[in-house]
Amino acid sequence: MEKKGVLVPLVLAVGAAVVYLMVLTSREKQLSQSYENATVLVSRVDLPERTLLKEDLVQTKAVPRKFMSQDAVEIKVPSDVKQIANLVTRVRIPKGNQITQSSLTSLSPTSGLSVKIPPGYRGAVVPVEADLLKLIKPGDRVDILVTFDALMADNRKEKVTATILQNVLVLGVGGNLGQGMTAKQFGEAEKDDKQSAAFAEKGIVSVALNPNEAQYLSLAMKQGDITVILRGLGDIEMHPMEMASFRKLFR
Repeated sequence: MEKKGVLVPLVLAVGAAVVYLMVLTSREKQLSQSYENATVLVSRVDLPERTLLKEDLVQTKAVPRKFMSQDAVEIKVPSDVKQIANLVTRVRIPKGNQITQSSLTSLSPTSGLSVKIPPGYRGAVVPVEADLLKLIKPGDRVDILVTFDALMADNRKEKVTATILQNVLVLGVGGNLGQGMTAKQFGEAEKDDKQSAAFAEKGIVSVALNPNEAQYLSLAMKQGDITVILRGLGDIEMHPMEMASFRKLFR
């Protein structure tokens, strides 16, 4: 009985020691993990609201997990940087701040066209024949022509066509701003575009123009009929163009 009385407290003491060691080890592990470094994305410069993110606007930074934002964009392999492709800032993100999922939204018509307009350019909308609209993609290049009645030297009117703008960047086609869509999203967007087209003879493309080009486009749209011509992929050459007329064609 005496041995049993000594053994029970000893077993309890050993058990308590084991539990204490387990708790201590777990706590040490938690502390170790909280100070373990993680690689996150931070802004390289001040990012205003509705900024379209690009890789040169962000950089990676190692931070202890304890100080990592709950929904930070974590970079585990270099290719993870592509997670930000076609994302737009919801709010201003100061330089050096972590990029979080909640501060971003996808590129879409709801985020606006302005996020895609290059610096120094303006966004304009051009009507396009429905058949051509299906073949133009964001990022393509087009020429813009205008057909109008020109007053000739003998006071006779003659219909002519002039290429007024060349190598124009297409920003968007209908509601497609080049944001990248799943098959389901593409189907829904295509359905919406078809419904819109049912009430209009033409679709629209959004283009980037410098301020001078924008003036000429506005003038041309008031003066005559606009035609959009699609360029080959990679063709960015500019050529002097003579106005076309049937008089010159059959001369």
